[in-house]
Amino acid sequence: MLKIKSDVIGLFNFLTNIILIFLLGAIFLSSNAHGKVQCGGPFKSFLLDIKEASVSMGYNVELVNDFFSSAQIDPAVLKADQSQKIFRKSFIDFSNAVISPHRLQNAGINKRRYKETFSKIKRQYGVPKEILLAFWALETDFGLFQGEYNTLNALLTLSHDCRRPELFLPQVFGALELFKQNKFHPRKTKGAWAGEIGMLQMLPLDLLENGTDGDGDGDVDITSSPIDALFSMAEKLTSMGWKRNQPWLLEVRVPESMDWSQTGLSPAMPIEHWKNLNVRPRVGSFQTGADVSLILPMGRKGPAFLIYPNYKVLLNWNNSFVYVTTASYFATLLSNEPRYRLGSPEPMLSSSEMLLLQSKLHQKGYIVGKIDGILGKKTREAVKIKQKELGIPADGWPTKYLLQNL
Repeated sequence: MLKIKSDVIGLFNFLTNIILIFLLGAIFLSSNAHGKVQCGGPFKSFLLDIKEASVSMGYNVELVNDFFSSAQIDPAVLKADQSQKIFRKSFIDFSNAVISPHRLQNAGINKRRYKETFSKIKRQYGVPKEILLAFWALETDFGLFQGEYNTLNALLTLSHDCRRPELFLPQVFGALELFKQNKFHPRKTKGAWAGEIGMLQMLPLDLLENGTDGDGDGDVDITSSPIDALFSMAEKLTSMGWKRNQPWLLEVRVPESMDWSQTGLSPAMPIEHWKNLNVRPRVGSFQTGADVSLILPMGRKGPAFLIYPNYKVLLNWNNSFVYVTTASYFATLLSNEPRYRLGSPEPMLSSSEMLLLQSKLHQKGYIVGKIDGILGKKTREAVKIKQKELGIPADGWPTKYLLQNL
Protein backbone atom coordinates (compact mmCIF):
# COMPACT_ATOMS: atom_id res chain seq x y z
CA MET A 1 0.00 0.00 0.00
CA LEU A 2 1.25 3.46 -0.88
CA LYS A 3 0.98 5.92 1.99
CA ILE A 4 2.00 9.55 1.82
CA LYS A 5 2.64 11.05 5.25
CA SER A 6 2.16 14.82 5.40
CA ASP A 7 5.07 16.70 6.95
CA VAL A 8 2.70 19.31 8.23
CA ILE A 9 -0.86 20.21 7.34
CA GLY A 10 -2.13 23.35 5.69
CA LEU A 11 -0.17 26.08 4.02
CA PHE A 12 3.33 24.76 4.70
CA ASN A 13 2.52 21.44 2.98
CA PHE A 14 1.05 23.26 -0.02
CA LEU A 15 4.07 25.53 -0.41
CA THR A 16 6.46 22.62 0.04
CA ASN A 17 4.82 20.71 -2.79
CA ILE A 18 4.81 23.72 -5.11
CA ILE A 19 8.50 24.40 -4.49
CA LEU A 20 9.29 20.71 -4.96
CA ILE A 21 7.56 20.56 -8.33
CA PHE A 22 9.42 23.61 -9.61
CA LEU A 23 12.71 22.12 -8.47
CA LEU A 24 11.96 18.75 -10.04
CA GLY A 25 10.84 20.40 -13.26
CA ALA A 26 14.07 22.32 -13.48
CA ILE A 27 16.10 19.19 -12.81
CA PHE A 28 14.29 17.11 -15.42
CA LEU A 29 14.88 19.73 -18.08
CA SER A 30 18.55 20.00 -17.18
CA SER A 31 20.94 18.72 -19.84
CA ASN A 32 23.31 17.71 -17.03
CA ALA A 33 20.86 15.21 -15.56
CA HIS A 34 17.84 14.06 -17.56
CA GLY A 35 19.60 14.64 -20.87
CA LYS A 36 22.36 12.18 -19.95
CA VAL A 37 19.95 9.25 -19.92
CA GLN A 38 19.55 7.68 -23.35
CA CYS A 39 16.81 5.17 -24.11
CA GLY A 40 17.48 1.77 -25.66
CA GLY A 41 20.67 -0.25 -25.55
CA PRO A 42 21.62 -2.68 -22.76
CA PHE A 43 19.37 -2.20 -19.75
CA LYS A 44 22.35 -2.29 -17.36
CA SER A 45 23.93 0.67 -19.14
CA PHE A 46 20.60 2.50 -19.18
CA LEU A 47 20.17 1.89 -15.44
CA LEU A 48 23.70 3.08 -14.74
CA ASP A 49 22.95 6.31 -16.61
CA ILE A 50 19.83 6.84 -14.50
CA LYS A 51 21.75 6.23 -11.29
CA GLU A 52 24.44 8.71 -12.31
CA ALA A 53 21.78 11.26 -13.26
CA SER A 54 20.07 10.72 -9.89
CA VAL A 55 23.29 11.32 -7.99
CA SER A 56 24.01 14.43 -10.07
CA MET A 57 20.60 15.72 -8.99
CA GLY A 58 21.76 15.53 -5.39
CA TYR A 59 20.39 12.19 -4.26
CA ASN A 60 22.52 10.12 -1.88
CA VAL A 61 24.39 7.22 -3.53
CA GLU A 62 23.16 4.70 -0.94
CA LEU A 63 19.57 5.87 -1.43
CA VAL A 64 19.89 5.57 -5.21
CA ASN A 65 21.42 2.09 -5.04
CA ASP A 66 18.68 0.90 -2.70
CA PHE A 67 15.96 2.38 -4.90
CA PHE A 68 17.18 0.67 -8.07
CA SER A 69 18.46 -2.55 -6.44
CA SER A 70 15.72 -4.78 -7.88
CA ALA A 71 15.03 -2.84 -11.08
CA GLN A 72 14.38 -4.88 -14.21
CA ILE A 73 12.58 -4.82 -17.54
CA ASP A 74 9.01 -6.10 -17.37
CA PRO A 75 8.06 -7.76 -20.70
CA ALA A 76 4.39 -7.77 -19.67
CA VAL A 77 4.44 -3.96 -19.59
CA LEU A 78 5.70 -3.78 -23.16
CA LYS A 79 3.07 -6.28 -24.25
CA ALA A 80 0.30 -4.27 -22.60
CA ASP A 81 1.60 -1.02 -24.07
CA GLN A 82 1.81 -2.41 -27.58
CA SER A 83 -1.62 -4.04 -27.60
CA GLN A 84 -4.08 -1.64 -25.92
CA LYS A 85 -6.88 -3.56 -27.63
CA ILE A 86 -9.60 -1.74 -25.74
CA PHE A 87 -8.67 1.54 -27.47
CA ARG A 88 -9.25 -0.05 -30.87
CA LYS A 89 -12.98 -0.19 -30.15
CA SER A 90 -15.47 2.34 -31.47
CA PHE A 91 -17.09 4.79 -29.06
CA ILE A 92 -20.35 2.83 -29.06
CA ASP A 93 -18.65 -0.53 -28.49
CA PHE A 94 -16.31 0.86 -25.83
CA SER A 95 -18.99 2.74 -23.90
CA ASN A 96 -21.34 -0.26 -23.98
CA ALA A 97 -18.53 -2.47 -22.68
CA VAL A 98 -17.39 -0.31 -19.77
CA ILE A 99 -20.61 1.38 -18.63
CA SER A 100 -22.16 -1.76 -17.23
CA PRO A 101 -25.27 -2.05 -15.02
CA HIS A 102 -22.91 -3.17 -12.24
CA ARG A 103 -20.87 0.04 -12.48
CA LEU A 104 -23.97 2.20 -12.68
CA GLN A 105 -25.31 0.51 -9.54
CA ASN A 106 -22.02 0.90 -7.67
CA ALA A 107 -21.79 4.53 -8.75
CA GLY A 108 -25.14 5.12 -7.07
CA ILE A 109 -24.00 3.32 -3.92
CA ASN A 110 -20.78 5.34 -3.68
CA LYS A 111 -22.62 8.54 -4.51
CA ARG A 112 -24.70 8.03 -1.37
CA ARG A 113 -21.86 6.61 0.75
CA TYR A 114 -19.56 9.59 0.12
CA LYS A 115 -22.24 12.25 -0.10
CA GLU A 116 -20.50 14.51 2.42
CA THR A 117 -17.13 14.07 0.70
CA PHE A 118 -18.56 15.02 -2.69
CA SER A 119 -20.23 18.08 -1.17
CA LYS A 120 -16.93 19.24 0.35
CA ILE A 121 -15.11 18.70 -2.95
CA LYS A 122 -17.78 20.61 -4.87
CA ARG A 123 -17.49 23.55 -2.47
CA GLN A 124 -13.69 23.56 -2.45
CA TYR A 125 -12.88 22.73 -6.06
CA GLY A 126 -16.07 22.98 -8.08
CA VAL A 127 -15.59 19.47 -9.48
CA PRO A 128 -18.95 17.64 -9.58
CA LYS A 129 -19.42 14.19 -8.09
CA GLU A 130 -20.53 12.74 -11.42
CA ILE A 131 -17.12 13.35 -13.01
CA LEU A 132 -15.26 11.83 -10.06
CA LEU A 133 -17.57 8.81 -9.93
CA ALA A 134 -17.24 8.17 -13.67
CA PHE A 135 -13.45 8.17 -13.63
CA TRP A 136 -13.33 6.21 -10.37
CA ALA A 137 -15.49 3.56 -12.02
CA LEU A 138 -13.52 3.35 -15.27
CA GLU A 139 -10.03 3.65 -13.79
CA THR A 140 -10.23 0.95 -11.09
CA ASP A 141 -13.86 -0.17 -10.69
CA PHE A 142 -14.08 1.92 -7.51
CA GLY A 143 -10.72 0.79 -6.22
CA LEU A 144 -11.14 -2.96 -6.74
CA PHE A 145 -8.59 -3.32 -9.55
CA GLN A 146 -5.66 -0.93 -9.10
CA GLY A 147 -3.10 -2.97 -11.05
CA GLU A 148 -0.52 -5.65 -10.25
CA TYR A 149 2.51 -4.29 -12.10
CA ASN A 150 5.56 -3.23 -10.12
CA THR A 151 5.39 0.53 -10.60
CA LEU A 152 9.11 1.26 -10.69
CA ASN A 153 9.78 -1.54 -13.18
CA ALA A 154 6.88 -0.36 -15.33
CA LEU A 155 8.23 3.19 -15.45
CA LEU A 156 11.77 2.01 -16.15
CA THR A 157 10.58 -0.35 -18.89
CA LEU A 158 8.66 2.42 -20.66
CA SER A 159 11.55 4.86 -20.19
CA HIS A 160 14.01 2.37 -21.68
CA ASP A 161 11.70 1.74 -24.64
CA CYS A 162 12.39 4.50 -27.16
CA ARG A 163 8.83 5.31 -28.16
CA ARG A 164 7.90 7.77 -25.37
CA PRO A 165 10.80 8.06 -22.90
CA GLU A 166 10.15 11.77 -22.42
CA LEU A 167 6.82 10.90 -20.79
CA PHE A 168 8.02 8.23 -18.40
CA LEU A 169 11.60 9.08 -17.41
CA PRO A 170 10.55 12.14 -15.35
CA GLN A 171 8.15 9.85 -13.47
CA VAL A 172 11.07 7.59 -12.48
CA PHE A 173 12.72 10.54 -10.80
CA GLY A 174 9.38 11.52 -9.28
CA ALA A 175 9.14 8.05 -7.75
CA LEU A 176 12.69 8.45 -6.45
CA GLU A 177 11.70 11.68 -4.72
CA LEU A 178 8.69 9.93 -3.18
CA PHE A 179 10.99 7.14 -1.99
CA LYS A 180 13.28 9.70 -0.38
CA GLN A 181 10.25 10.99 1.53
CA ASN A 182 9.22 7.44 2.55
CA LYS A 183 6.14 7.66 0.34
CA PHE A 184 6.98 5.00 -2.27
CA HIS A 185 8.40 1.48 -2.08
CA PRO A 186 10.40 0.35 -5.15
CA ARG A 187 9.65 -3.32 -4.51
CA LYS A 188 6.12 -3.15 -3.10
CA THR A 189 4.31 -0.29 -4.82
CA LYS A 190 2.09 -1.70 -7.57
CA GLY A 191 -0.28 -0.23 -10.10
CA ALA A 192 -1.15 -0.06 -13.79
CA TRP A 193 1.23 -0.99 -16.60
CA ALA A 194 1.79 2.70 -17.43
CA GLY A 195 2.98 3.56 -13.92
CA GLU A 196 -0.21 4.96 -12.42
CA ILE A 197 -1.13 4.03 -8.86
CA GLY A 198 -4.13 4.34 -6.59
CA MET A 199 -7.89 4.37 -6.93
CA LEU A 200 -7.82 7.09 -9.56
CA GLN A 201 -4.50 6.10 -11.12
CA MET A 202 -2.10 8.99 -10.54
CA LEU A 203 1.53 9.18 -11.63
CA PRO A 204 4.36 9.94 -9.18
CA LEU A 205 4.73 13.59 -10.21
CA ASP A 206 0.96 14.05 -9.85
CA LEU A 207 1.22 12.69 -6.31
CA LEU A 208 4.02 15.05 -5.44
CA GLU A 209 2.04 18.02 -6.68
CA ASN A 210 -1.59 17.11 -6.05
CA GLY A 211 -1.72 14.38 -3.39
CA THR A 212 -4.27 15.61 -0.83
CA ASP A 213 -5.17 14.45 2.68
CA GLY A 214 -8.92 14.58 2.20
CA ASP A 215 -9.93 12.67 5.33
CA GLY A 216 -7.65 14.71 7.61
CA ASP A 217 -5.85 11.77 9.21
CA GLY A 218 -2.36 13.13 8.47
CA ASP A 219 -1.75 10.72 5.56
CA VAL A 220 -2.39 10.91 1.85
CA ASP A 221 -3.36 7.35 1.01
CA ILE A 222 -4.69 7.08 -2.53
CA THR A 223 -4.76 3.28 -2.59
CA SER A 224 -7.08 2.55 0.34
CA SER A 225 -8.68 5.89 1.22
CA PRO A 226 -11.38 6.81 -1.31
CA ILE A 227 -11.63 10.25 0.25
CA ASP A 228 -7.94 11.00 -0.27
CA ALA A 229 -8.10 9.65 -3.82
CA LEU A 230 -11.15 11.75 -4.71
CA PHE A 231 -9.72 14.93 -3.19
CA SER A 232 -6.42 14.33 -4.98
CA MET A 233 -8.11 13.98 -8.36
CA ALA A 234 -10.18 17.11 -7.75
CA GLU A 235 -6.98 18.96 -6.84
CA LYS A 236 -5.36 17.68 -10.05
CA LEU A 237 -8.28 18.70 -12.27
CA THR A 238 -8.39 22.14 -10.68
CA SER A 239 -4.67 22.62 -11.29
CA MET A 240 -5.30 21.74 -14.95
CA GLY A 241 -7.95 24.42 -15.33
CA TRP A 242 -11.30 22.87 -14.37
CA LYS A 243 -13.97 25.60 -14.29
CA ARG A 244 -16.59 25.34 -11.57
CA ASN A 245 -20.28 25.48 -12.48
CA GLN A 246 -19.50 24.79 -16.13
CA PRO A 247 -20.65 21.74 -18.14
CA TRP A 248 -18.36 19.30 -19.90
CA LEU A 249 -20.48 17.50 -22.50
CA LEU A 250 -23.89 18.02 -24.10
CA GLU A 251 -25.54 15.61 -26.51
CA VAL A 252 -27.00 17.39 -29.52
CA ARG A 253 -28.99 16.74 -32.66
CA VAL A 254 -27.30 17.74 -35.89
CA PRO A 255 -28.86 18.51 -39.28
CA GLU A 256 -28.63 16.03 -42.13
CA SER A 257 -26.23 18.30 -43.96
CA MET A 258 -23.79 20.97 -42.84
CA ASP A 259 -20.11 21.82 -43.22
CA TRP A 260 -18.85 18.74 -41.37
CA SER A 261 -15.25 19.96 -41.56
CA GLN A 262 -16.12 22.35 -38.72
CA THR A 263 -16.51 19.39 -36.38
CA GLY A 264 -13.80 17.89 -34.20
CA LEU A 265 -11.87 18.87 -31.09
CA SER A 266 -11.12 22.20 -32.74
CA PRO A 267 -12.05 24.85 -33.58
CA ALA A 268 -14.22 26.00 -30.68
CA MET A 269 -17.07 28.31 -31.66
CA PRO A 270 -19.67 30.38 -29.77
CA ILE A 271 -22.98 28.66 -29.06
CA GLU A 272 -24.69 31.03 -31.49
CA HIS A 273 -22.56 29.64 -34.31
CA TRP A 274 -23.89 26.14 -33.70
CA LYS A 275 -27.44 27.41 -33.28
CA ASN A 276 -27.21 29.06 -36.69
CA LEU A 277 -26.20 25.68 -38.15
CA ASN A 278 -29.36 24.15 -36.64
CA VAL A 279 -27.50 22.17 -33.97
CA ARG A 280 -29.88 21.62 -31.06
CA PRO A 281 -29.62 20.01 -27.60
CA ARG A 282 -31.21 16.59 -27.54
CA VAL A 283 -32.66 17.43 -24.12
CA GLY A 284 -32.53 20.60 -22.06
CA SER A 285 -30.96 23.80 -23.30
CA PHE A 286 -27.60 25.29 -24.21
CA GLN A 287 -25.37 26.76 -21.53
CA THR A 288 -23.72 29.86 -22.89
CA GLY A 289 -20.55 31.63 -21.79
CA ALA A 290 -17.90 29.48 -23.43
CA ASP A 291 -16.86 28.53 -26.94
CA VAL A 292 -17.56 24.88 -27.69
CA SER A 293 -16.66 22.26 -30.28
CA LEU A 294 -18.87 19.69 -31.98
CA ILE A 295 -17.51 16.14 -31.89
CA LEU A 296 -18.79 13.15 -33.86
CA PRO A 297 -17.15 10.07 -32.30
CA MET A 298 -18.50 7.83 -35.10
CA GLY A 299 -19.13 10.32 -37.86
CA ARG A 300 -22.14 12.36 -38.87
CA LYS A 301 -24.53 9.38 -38.66
CA GLY A 302 -23.69 8.50 -35.05
CA PRO A 303 -23.93 10.23 -31.66
CA ALA A 304 -23.04 13.94 -31.57
CA PHE A 305 -21.85 16.05 -28.63
CA LEU A 306 -20.84 19.61 -27.91
CA ILE A 307 -17.74 19.69 -25.72
CA TYR A 308 -16.95 22.51 -23.30
CA PRO A 309 -13.54 23.65 -21.95
CA ASN A 310 -13.87 21.23 -19.02
CA TYR A 311 -13.87 18.33 -21.49
CA LYS A 312 -10.46 19.52 -22.71
CA VAL A 313 -9.24 19.40 -19.09
CA LEU A 314 -10.32 15.76 -18.90
CA LEU A 315 -8.54 15.08 -22.18
CA ASN A 316 -5.36 16.39 -20.57
CA TRP A 317 -5.93 13.92 -17.73
CA ASN A 318 -6.26 11.03 -20.17
CA ASN A 319 -5.29 11.60 -23.79
CA SER A 320 -7.64 8.96 -25.25
CA PHE A 321 -10.51 10.56 -27.17
CA VAL A 322 -12.80 7.53 -26.89
CA TYR A 323 -11.99 6.98 -23.20
CA VAL A 324 -12.61 10.60 -22.18
CA THR A 325 -15.77 10.88 -24.29
CA THR A 326 -17.04 7.70 -22.64
CA ALA A 327 -16.19 8.93 -19.13
CA SER A 328 -17.79 12.30 -19.87
CA TYR A 329 -20.93 10.61 -21.17
CA PHE A 330 -20.96 8.28 -18.13
CA ALA A 331 -20.96 11.39 -15.94
CA THR A 332 -24.02 12.74 -17.79
CA LEU A 333 -25.82 9.46 -17.13
CA LEU A 334 -25.07 9.92 -13.43
CA SER A 335 -26.60 13.40 -13.79
CA ASN A 336 -29.84 11.70 -14.92
CA GLU A 337 -29.39 12.51 -18.60
CA PRO A 338 -30.68 9.90 -21.08
CA ARG A 339 -28.55 7.43 -23.01
CA TYR A 340 -27.18 8.79 -26.26
CA ARG A 341 -28.95 8.32 -29.57
CA LEU A 342 -27.25 5.48 -31.41
CA GLY A 343 -28.01 6.67 -34.92
CA SER A 344 -26.83 4.51 -37.81
CA PRO A 345 -23.07 5.04 -38.14
CA GLU A 346 -21.06 3.15 -40.72
CA PRO A 347 -19.05 0.27 -39.22
CA MET A 348 -15.61 0.97 -37.83
CA LEU A 349 -12.66 -0.25 -39.87
CA SER A 350 -10.89 -3.33 -38.56
CA SER A 351 -7.42 -2.96 -37.05
CA SER A 352 -5.79 -4.19 -40.26
CA GLU A 353 -7.90 -1.82 -42.35
CA MET A 354 -7.06 1.08 -40.03
CA LEU A 355 -3.35 0.27 -40.35
CA LEU A 356 -3.69 0.22 -44.14
CA LEU A 357 -5.58 3.52 -44.10
CA GLN A 358 -2.93 5.17 -41.92
CA SER A 359 -0.13 3.80 -44.10
CA LYS A 360 -1.73 5.04 -47.31
CA LEU A 361 -2.44 8.48 -45.88
CA HIS A 362 1.12 8.69 -44.56
CA GLN A 363 2.53 7.72 -47.95
CA LYS A 364 0.52 10.53 -49.52
CA GLY A 365 1.98 13.07 -47.10
CA TYR A 366 -0.82 13.36 -44.55
CA ILE A 367 0.04 13.59 -40.86
CA VAL A 368 -1.59 10.61 -39.14
CA GLY A 369 0.59 10.32 -36.04
CA LYS A 370 1.67 6.85 -35.03
CA ILE A 371 0.71 4.10 -37.49
CA ASP A 372 -0.79 1.73 -34.93
CA GLY A 373 -4.29 0.84 -36.11
CA ILE A 374 -5.83 3.18 -33.51
CA LEU A 375 -8.05 6.04 -34.68
CA GLY A 376 -6.44 8.98 -32.89
CA LYS A 377 -6.79 12.74 -33.23
CA LYS A 378 -4.22 13.12 -36.03
CA THR A 379 -5.67 10.28 -38.07
CA ARG A 380 -9.15 11.78 -37.73
CA GLU A 381 -7.86 15.15 -38.94
CA ALA A 382 -6.04 13.56 -41.88
CA VAL A 383 -9.21 11.66 -42.81
CA LYS A 384 -11.20 14.88 -42.67
CA ILE A 385 -8.77 16.64 -45.03
CA LYS A 386 -8.85 13.74 -47.49
CA GLN A 387 -12.64 13.52 -47.34
CA LYS A 388 -12.89 17.20 -48.21
CA GLU A 389 -10.52 16.75 -51.15
CA LEU A 390 -12.63 13.85 -52.43
CA GLY A 391 -15.83 15.86 -52.10
CA ILE A 392 -17.42 13.57 -49.53
CA PRO A 393 -18.76 14.62 -46.09
CA ALA A 394 -15.67 15.59 -44.06
CA ASP A 395 -16.72 14.23 -40.67
CA GLY A 396 -13.39 12.57 -39.81
CA TRP A 397 -14.88 9.05 -39.69
CA PRO A 398 -12.91 6.63 -41.91
CA THR A 399 -15.06 4.25 -43.94
CA LYS A 400 -14.46 1.38 -46.35
CA TYR A 401 -15.46 3.71 -49.16
CA LEU A 402 -12.72 6.16 -48.19
CA LEU A 403 -10.17 3.36 -47.91
CA GLN A 404 -11.08 2.08 -51.36
CA ASN A 405 -10.69 5.56 -52.82
CA LEU A 406 -7.20 6.15 -51.47
